[in-house]
Amino acid sequence: MARTARRSKDPTKPLLRPPVRVGHLDTAAVVGQLRQLHEEAEDEDIGRMPADDELFGALLYLEAHAGALKSVAARRASALDRTRLWEYLRQQADVHQSRAVDGARAAGAEWAELASALAVNAPSAAYNKALRLRAAALTNPADPDLPVRRTPEAVLLAERQAAAQAAAERRAEEEASRRHALMAPVAHRLLEHRVVLDDDDDVTFWLDQIEAVLPHCETPTQFVSLGIYVEAVVRELNKADRAARTAEKGEGALAAVAAAAALVAGG
Repeated sequence: MARTARRSKDPTKPLLRPPVRVGHLDTAAVVGQLRQLHEEAEDEDIGRMPADDELFGALLYLEAHAGALKSVAARRASALDRTRLWEYLRQQADVHQSRAVDGARAAGAEWAELASALAVNAPSAAYNKALRLRAAALTNPADPDLPVRRTPEAVLLAERQAAAQAAAERRAEEEASRRHALMAPVAHRLLEHRVVLDDDDDVTFWLDQIEAVLPHCETPTQFVSLGIYVEAVVRELNKADRAARTAEKGEGALAAVAAAAALVAGG
């Protein structure tokens, strides 16, 4: 009976089982707790232990002086925390080594020079290992909860998609800035006429929002908020029960409202 040919996996497909990661860890706090265990055990050399934020040195000290802990419970607790801290350190190593490789490349280092530093035998192997290291710092565009597969194809795909997303965000921010340049003067004109536009109701509420955000409108989020508030003022003033009263408020107020309405209608 002929054997069914095995289908090769898509090299860009995420791993089916996401690896369990330690995640954020306050390493200095954990080391501080381990220090306290040694102090309580009257470790004679505790004064030589590195500072809590010197993780690597502190772990080496705690490993070498594990015998100073007298109780089994303390040794078990210390060993479990050291295991967790080493795992955290190992997971961070890929990210920081990748940054070091990027720094070396930016400074003109050739892949042949990086081969020995990355413990591989050829420039092509150094290039591929550097790509795999970059996977640790990337978010999977298909599913943020899954890792980027540690293959060159998957890393390059994720980087292209991340670059496309960043470019789209930049375009959105540029469009928000362009629109704000048009929206801010219109909002100012509405505030100049708020004495006659105020109705002690919804219009007043939205004008208050404009007045609060306009002096400090600097971020894309604030730009969007300002546009929402101006649109709300126009919407409220255009309601049937207010439209007639708006017509009596003078040419300046009418012009300010008309300009806001035109901008809102134009998207």
